[in-house]
Amino acid sequence: MLADPLNSSQRRLLREDGRPVEWALSSGYVDYAAAEAAMEARVAAIAAGEAEELVWLLEHPPLYTAGVSAKDDDLLAPDRFPVHRTGRGGQFTYHGPGQRVAYVMLDLNRRGKDVRGFVHGLEDWIIGALDRFGVEAGMREGRVGVWVERKGAGWSREDKIAAIGVKVRKWVSFHGISLNVEPNLDHFGGIIPCGITEHGVTSLVDLGVLATMDEADDALKSSFQQVFGPVQPGVAPL
Repeated sequence: MLADPLNSSQRRLLREDGRPVEWALSSGYVDYAAAEAAMEARVAAIAAGEAEELVWLLEHPPLYTAGVSAKDDDLLAPDRFPVHRTGRGGQFTYHGPGQRVAYVMLDLNRRGKDVRGFVHGLEDWIIGALDRFGVEAGMREGRVGVWVERKGAGWSREDKIAAIGVKVRKWVSFHGISLNVEPNLDHFGGIIPCGITEHGVTSLVDLGVLATMDEADDALKSSFQQVFGPVQPGVAPL
């Protein structure tokens, strides 16, 4: 898909000056509240012209997050893991070991000022990364995120493999995406993910793709550059 020439909407996501985005990775599990505070500080610095754009890769310990559209009834097991109320878009989601979270702090002033186009760019980024593992994934009308269709003898269903939840302040984005590499899928049972009951959740390993986190990171980096432009090594905030 992303090997094809970029259309005009996709080209708007590229910076005209070609300035690279910093790409940084945290080791270990990062506390969610601390990560939010670090993002807030970085976004303010980017908006003020005092810091470069950043994609920050990390893993969290098991937890649930509630976006601005979250419904209390969708939290099925409130005492199972810590619950964090956050200002990102979307509803309830799970983060935990084996899931690659990428917090995306980009200056949309320089990338078209189109939030819908930016979200589609995030979806294209994930779809392109999954394509590198031979996983056919796509978007679904009315459902944010990235989905795969699964079929067997006499059955078929659609499962979500990656979630997207973003916030934009002064046209600088934060929060971002989560890609299920090898999380414990049972942990999603404590919520109704994104408020959707009629579809399931999957991961690369659940699909039979025995990818490591490093391999997932390499695929994400390669695909990101096709959608958003070049990257350079950066320092993780935590």
